[in-house]
Amino acid sequence: MRSVIVAAAVAFLVALFGTPIAIKAIIRLKAGQPIRTYGPKGHMSKQGTPTMGGLVIIASTLVAYVAGHVMLTTLPEEQIAQVSPTATALVLLGLMVFSGAVGFLDDFLKVRRRNSAGLTERGKLIGQLVVGAVFGVVALAPQLESTNGQTVGSTFVSFVRDIQWLDLTKAGAVAFFIFVVLCTTNGVNFTDGLDGLATGASVMVFGAYLLIAFWQYRHWCADPDYVHNTAFDYCYQVRDPLEIALIAGAAAGACLGFLWWNASPARIFMGDTGSMALGGLIAGMAMATRTVLLLPIIGLLFVIVAMSVVIQRVSYKTTRKRVFRMVPLHHHFELAGWSEVNIVIRFWIIAAIGVAFGLGLFYGDFLRVVG
Repeated sequence: MRSVIVAAAVAFLVALFGTPIAIKAIIRLKAGQPIRTYGPKGHMSKQGTPTMGGLVIIASTLVAYVAGHVMLTTLPEEQIAQVSPTATALVLLGLMVFSGAVGFLDDFLKVRRRNSAGLTERGKLIGQLVVGAVFGVVALAPQLESTNGQTVGSTFVSFVRDIQWLDLTKAGAVAFFIFVVLCTTNGVNFTDGLDGLATGASVMVFGAYLLIAFWQYRHWCADPDYVHNTAFDYCYQVRDPLEIALIAGAAAGACLGFLWWNASPARIFMGDTGSMALGGLIAGMAMATRTVLLLPIIGLLFVIVAMSVVIQRVSYKTTRKRVFRMVPLHHHFELAGWSEVNIVIRFWIIAAIGVAFGLGLFYGDFLRVVG
């Protein structure tokens, strides 16, 4: 647990003190955020706010991951052999970095062209498809199996663990994971429209996955001390749960430190660089912890915001009528007269409800079996 705490603390401090440096650098590069002319009028004052702040979140998470592993070297050798850098870290951090790269390209084009267009929807979709496919294949690669035969991902659909009668085969599992990556990256991206909204919600989601992964580590089927104890009859078939908890803690800390500068009035935006990086990592967390179908509950806010966009588009294309004043959903409430801070706090409450309910279901499953 010490390594997880160290990773979270280092990520928080790096993001907290590194973000002002990034703000100055981005201002010098004149990489300000273009604002849509047809958006809420109150957003025009945000024109030129430094963007691409997601680079700080990614860098802080990577630095903290290294710091967490340095902390592990202080433990007895027999305790650190199973948590040295693994294929799990390759997949999770790879998803974060390369999903962020797709977002960075979008941000770069917006800044260079001085408008809010960026990548086309097709371009984003192709980038997300490629990232999801590559790391979906890597997660199931037999060459990267652990000594007990576990891969990072699974061919089974999972809720709080693999559902044994829902085997998708490798091809189906990769396709399903691509779908999860698309949904999650776009869900976080749509939510990132108000100061601090997506950042604060992401802190809660990563906090949830930290707890889930650490609980799995304490009840891990690969732990001989746990398996050989006849008092326990329940364990989790996952790979490297402590590694997942460490990365989740690092990401949560990075988002929290960044939130200091991203809260209203924001001094910097994470941009698509950050929102897509966070979405990719969250998708990877769900896959690695075998909680894919639990993800829509833990990420409830992202689901609601994304569904508002889907409902609006379907309604307009079929009936030429709009359900909401404007999408994503937070803009609807802005046009209804709610203040930005009011919307953010209330949406954070929704995010917290989803996280609490998801954790309750996860722990409830444990109690159902062991009593």
